[in-house]
Amino acid sequence: MAETLSEVKTLGYMVDGEWRQSQSDVWVDITDSNTGKVIARTPMCTEAEVTEAIESANAAYPAWASLPIQKRTEVLFTWRPKLIARMDEIATLVSTELGKNLDEARGEVIKIIEAIDIAVGAPMLLKGESLMNVSTGHDTVSYREPLGVFAGIAPFNFPAMIPFGWMLPICIACGNTFVLKSANPVPLTSHLLLDMLYECGLPKGVVNMVTAEKEQAEVLLKHPAVRGVSFVGSTPVGKHVYSIAAAHGKRVQAQTQAKNHGLVLADAALERAARGIINSTFGCAGMRCMALPVCVVENKVADEFIGYMKKFALERVVGDATLPTTELGPVVSESHKKFVTSWIEKGLEEGAELILDGRTVNEQLPPELHGGHFVGPTIFDHVGPDMECGREESFGPILYIKRVDDFEEGIELMNHNPYANGSCVFTESGYYSREFARRTHAGMVGINVGIPVPVSFFPFAGHKDSFFGDNHVFGRDGFQFFTETKCVTTRWFTEADKKQKFVSTWEGTVNR
Repeated sequence: MAETLSEVKTLGYMVDGEWRQSQSDVWVDITDSNTGKVIARTPMCTEAEVTEAIESANAAYPAWASLPIQKRTEVLFTWRPKLIARMDEIATLVSTELGKNLDEARGEVIKIIEAIDIAVGAPMLLKGESLMNVSTGHDTVSYREPLGVFAGIAPFNFPAMIPFGWMLPICIACGNTFVLKSANPVPLTSHLLLDMLYECGLPKGVVNMVTAEKEQAEVLLKHPAVRGVSFVGSTPVGKHVYSIAAAHGKRVQAQTQAKNHGLVLADAALERAARGIINSTFGCAGMRCMALPVCVVENKVADEFIGYMKKFALERVVGDATLPTTELGPVVSESHKKFVTSWIEKGLEEGAELILDGRTVNEQLPPELHGGHFVGPTIFDHVGPDMECGREESFGPILYIKRVDDFEEGIELMNHNPYANGSCVFTESGYYSREFARRTHAGMVGINVGIPVPVSFFPFAGHKDSFFGDNHVFGRDGFQFFTETKCVTTRWFTEADKKQKFVSTWEGTVNR
């Protein structure tokens, strides 16, 4: 078994560039997901400690925002090669506390680097516009400016990529400061990455970090110094964050849950499609909002397709996520394992046909892993359109197969779902590809692509109950979310202008 953390660490919270000891009475155990052993304890910070982090970010904001933009991006430039040099160390930590296999965990670091590459382009993307003589003698220039303190409320399933890729680089490159509420089950990765960032010369207070329960985290949604909130998590919590933060005058981007569907048509390259879907369904143990947990398959090829899926699922190597040979690691915690297996039980209750059961996978693992949080690949067939198991997010390695007669029945069934993060179609037909891209409700669409997440030049564009807000993560949306526009109109007087007796109330705004 790969080396893991050998002693239980007591963690703190970050304010003014230093880790402080919490005075909280409530602590959460952090486990090695592969063994179930406790490796750290993190505090559920008090309201006063969360407020302390906000005030630190607020105090650091004026100086940070006033720095030339190239000075701000210089920190990110310095951070980038350090991430590359320590990629395996970071990946092993993610694999330990979360359970992703090493290749998947390295991907998180690669996506942070991609986000940095976008963020350091801020000088180009933040340039405003100008026009002379917008009315006689008047010129107007627009600028994009930072707002102040932003809060990031991160989920457990991407402890590196989401807080330190999706949220932080563009936020601080634009001149804002940041308070991270790390996901309580996986704070170790955030500790390491934040330490690395401060080693790169980040001024004290620009980035702060807490772990907290709901009541204490609520301070981030209400504190007057916080100007915006970036959230990733479940739809009910996302709706709450959006409504409370917006009611307190803050802008919000809330990326929420999904139940992505893939449509497999009869003309698809079935074996190749099945291999791609296996990766999107069971990759990261299904713990990602862009997983593909539902396949809608034309009846005439359903049996053949399911045969491929079962074969490839059984070939997945399940085990210690920190070993290079592992393809499917554990889920994040024992409580999440119970949540995932409850959806297997739900599928059986609703009458779906269980053709591969991942609940017994522990029996196939070595004794030292029997305390780990493992769920093996699971496949249901004949999932009805109204079954809850095929409609709500199970967030684990479970595939639900729904059978349809044709394209029209398939797209109608898919669009009936309340979530619309991503959708895919597998076909060799240009016509159906175009129809699918045009008519699907999802914001991110794959044509023979199982995980249709665009690179960071484009926004992560969830729709319906998968997103609440106006500006998405990444692309131009990302820069617009973390800045606001200021327009400056200027007029310079001639000697004749100085002697002008009448000035219209519409001066400079209309041309007569």
